[in-house]
Amino acid sequence: MYRWAACTAFTALWWWAAARLLLSPDAGALEGAVAAGGWGLSVLPVHCLPKARAGGALAAGRWRRAWRAARGPGAD
Repeated sequence: MYRWAACTAFTALWWWAAARLLLSPDAGALEGAVAAGGWGLSVLPVHCLPKARAGGALAAGRWRRAWRAARGPGAD
């Protein structure tokens, strides 16, 4: 329940800032920051997910293995 209340409050705050930017000639940096921050947060989850679930993700330690392979066998 608290999560929905917080989401609703943040959504209302973002809409207030966006409407003030569009409709009010005296809108300022606060409204711009709120609108830009809300837009940035809306884009973030689309591009972020755990590395294990990412398509084409590379395994940990790949650089170490590449250096060892480039130096040749027995170079350790």
